[in-house]
Amino acid sequence: MKNMPRCVVVVLLSLMLFGCSGIRYSEVAPEAKDFHPRQIGVLPVDVGSYEDARGVIDRIVTDALIDKGWFTSVIAVDAITKKGPSGEDVSKVVSDYVVKLKTVSYSDPEMSKKIGESFKVDALLVVGLIYWNYTKTIEGDNIAKVEAEMKMTNAGTGQILWKAHHHVTEEYMYFKPQLRNVAKNLINKMIREMPH
Repeated sequence: MKNMPRCVVVVLLSLMLFGCSGIRYSEVAPEAKDFHPRQIGVLPVDVGSYEDARGVIDRIVTDALIDKGWFTSVIAVDAITKKGPSGEDVSKVVSDYVVKLKTVSYSDPEMSKKIGESFKVDALLVVGLIYWNYTKTIEGDNIAKVEAEMKMTNAGTGQILWKAHHHVTEEYMYFKPQLRNVAKNLINKMIREMPH
């Protein structure tokens, strides 16, 4: 009986820690369990109005995938926005594919397949930046906030196998944390949830 309050505290702390380990939203298609891509292509990150994140967030995503060691090849954004290995310009196809995916939530199988064949990748990762800024909470606390969404598709079929959405905030008083570091934290958390 004496140890009852301690047991309750331990259980509550365990539940809190377990609940904080995941990300806000992650959905995996049933077909993802049989999909194990060896090569992945990271499409240009849609940074929205956060121009200071352009290039930075792309590198963070690519580096995080490489660091995981899950793939034999990670094709970086800068390679995808240039001409394909066979010399054809696939940047228009990449742009059209991303726009269609964003505006009507449709992963066009023909476009996806063309991108996959051009860069010899099995999967495509599409990332959108929702928030990259310093702001204040309702209580008036200063925070650095980065928020993103990701979609991984089977390049051959265009099927969306995984999608996720998450944000990370970091409070500060006087010295602003670098948004790049907040973004690294966010991207690593999201990629941990990605099927591979």
